[in-house]
Amino acid sequence: MMMGLPVDLLQTFVAVADAGGFTKAAEAVNRTQSAVSQQIKRLEEELGRELFVRQGRNIRLSAHGETLLPHARRILHAHEEVYAALAQPDMTGLVRLGAPDDYAMYFLPKILARFSEAFPFVQVEVRCEPSSALLPALARGELDLVVASCTGSSDPGRVIGYEPLVWATSAHHIVHEQTPVPLAVFQQGCLFRHWATNALRAIRREYRIAYSSASINAIQAAVSAGLAVAPIGVHSLPPGARVLREEEGFPLLPTASVNLHRNPESRSEVVDCLTEHVTEGFRGQSIATSEPPDIQAMAAASICSV
Repeated sequence: MMMGLPVDLLQTFVAVADAGGFTKAAEAVNRTQSAVSQQIKRLEEELGRELFVRQGRNIRLSAHGETLLPHARRILHAHEEVYAALAQPDMTGLVRLGAPDDYAMYFLPKILARFSEAFPFVQVEVRCEPSSALLPALARGELDLVVASCTGSSDPGRVIGYEPLVWATSAHHIVHEQTPVPLAVFQQGCLFRHWATNALRAIRREYRIAYSSASINAIQAAVSAGLAVAPIGVHSLPPGARVLREEEGFPLLPTASVNLHRNPESRSEVVDCLTEHVTEGFRGQSIATSEPPDIQAMAAASICSV
């Protein structure tokens, strides 16, 4: 049944799901609100399922809509890749992408592999540094795209997901019981480090910086060896780690908004294509597309998947 669904219906469905309503979705797909409503109705008739629950002026995805959404994203992404490969198979050029080390390690391999399949002659330069260093580099024109944790930048970029921040410790050691508690953190300027140390100071919990590195591998190694506790994104939890809870003396940490920033001077088709690949890649690799209500559940799921 899915193979017979028109792509334009799926595009409208995803637009409504992302926008949270018909009005904003209509702007996104350049159609009238009435046309959007009719397309959603047609898609629901094709599937024989209600995809949205209407609550006055507000709508939300139904259980069937939640099931369809990731499949619709994959179908649209595959459609775009096929079109790009056939329409522009010989596209060449250079695109410069910046991302923090933890995002680069977890998300970029699949994204860049798919991008390379579609555009084998495009050169991609990847720069891994903290968000606080990448955004100024973008402003100086040294990068075309930057994936960054929300830092209050004047350029908010495009929100492509949310990353819950958790306290990670070894499941086989009791380093978290030490006073002061040893921390493994990214280098100065890292948003996660700033949030974590502020949270501990707020509850007057003593800590010391035991390990500092720009590499997520080094942070994970310190956790796995039972040498330190680390404030890291839920998707960076290493094997054998567990998440510390409030009752153990570790306060809840914020959820970072993951934003994609673009150099306004980078107007090439190459940058356009990588922008869409990065956006869809983050959405398709188990990162939350809205702020998750249950961080502990997400953490447990991530531990099982590593």
